[in-house]
Amino acid sequence: MINMVEESFDEMEETPVETFDVKYACLRCGTEVSNTELSRLPEIKCICGFRVFTKSRPPVVKTVKAI
Repeated sequence: MINMVEESFDEMEETPVETFDVKYACLRCGTEVSNTELSRLPEIKCICGFRVFTKSRPPVVKTVKAI
């Protein structure tokens, strides 16, 4: 039974995990930074020194039909 658990664990490691790179923009200067760049830094701070970021969204507007 232990061999079955190890085999299923090995199969899970081989499957690639899909990651999305989220873009954030500084609220003061508007500099765009990716999530991976922010995670590398020791503290979450923009190059201008401001610590407030907003999530950049694509310019596509979704429309939903009313029922």
